[in-house]
Formats: sequence, structure tokens, C-alpha cells
Amino acid sequence: MTPSDVLCMYEQIAGLTCQMVEAAGNRDWDGLSRLEAQCAAESRRMKEGGVPVLTGIPRLRKVDLIKLILNNDREIRAITEPWMAHVANVVRGCAEALATAR
Repeated sequence: MTPSDVLCMYEQIAGLTCQMVEAAGNRDWDGLSRLEAQCAAESRRMKEGGVPVLTGIPRLRKVDLIKLILNNDREIRAITEPWMAHVANVVRGCAEALATAR
């Protein structure tokens, strides 16, 4: 794997996480799930490919892409965590209602 390949993979993941932020913001949970699967596949491909150490400008670009990916992850969690808590409360309420109905 060349330094160019490494940067392309990080750029691909960064692009996917940008799309994930948009999907989460639009409450497009199916789209978010599909993008998450694509992102996971890219990450696996990177791990399997044996990523070489980058130096100089390519390393700086990689760092910038990692920062973007982490920022996108924070934004996605900020959107999805309250929604997930709401879903958990609804499920808990349904389970409690079923338990008392028995």
C-alpha cells in the first residue's frame, strides 16, 4: 500500500463520516446504518492492508483527516445518543407494560 493509497482510504472514510453526519441530522436512520456499514468495511480494508507509516505532508494530511473523522463522530453521537435514550425508554415502558399485563 502506497502513501497515496493510505490517504485515499482516509479520505474515503472522512467522506463517509460527513455523509453520516448529514444522515443523522436528517434522522435518516436507514441511510446512517448503510453508511456506517460502508465505513466499517473501509476500516477493515485498511487494517487488512497494512498501513505504512507516513511522513511529511502526507502525515499532516492524515492527521487532518483523522481529526475530521473524530469531529464527525462527535457530531453523530450528539445527534443519535438522545434519540437512542428515547428509544430505550420507549422499549423499557413497553416491557414494563407487558410485564404488568401478565
